[in-house]
Amino acid sequence: MAGLELNTWSAPNVFWLASGSAEGATPINAFDNALLNAGVGNLNLVKVSSVVPTGAVMLDQPIPIGPGTLVPSVYATRNSNVPGERLCSVIGIGLSEASHGMIFEHSSDSAERAEGAVRQMVEDAFNQRGMKLARLMIRMAEHRVEKLGCTVSAVVLWWR
Repeated sequence: MAGLELNTWSAPNVFWLASGSAEGATPINAFDNALLNAGVGNLNLVKVSSVVPTGAVMLDQPIPIGPGTLVPSVYATRNSNVPGERLCSVIGIGLSEASHGMIFEHSSDSAERAEGAVRQMVEDAFNQRGMKLARLMIRMAEHRVEKLGCTVSAVVLWWR
């Protein structure tokens, strides 16, 4: 039919959390090293908005995915070249019992502020949708900069 496109994408049915931190010679090298430290450095992360599909299951361990694969994810990152600066990236996932979930991310120089901001974002999203929050999970990466550091926290969405 003219003007209609078929959606060949299916909703991911599993997800897992990843976080890491590292130093690097350049900001992009620090980011790449933090991704490697988080276990996702050989994937092409495709940043998506913040919805966990209904019925998706959280895994304790990642599923092996081939290098270079395009992988939907929600992630936060922070980098700095100020020695001694504290970096923190936080990801928060809220799940409901009967519907989908929500993912929010934040980066800061304070773990307490970043975690508080993410908690508030998740709670606000559930309230706005009229959903009951059944479970909240927080994952963070922290790092004290030596020369040029980076943190990353991510939710990786995939299919099984």
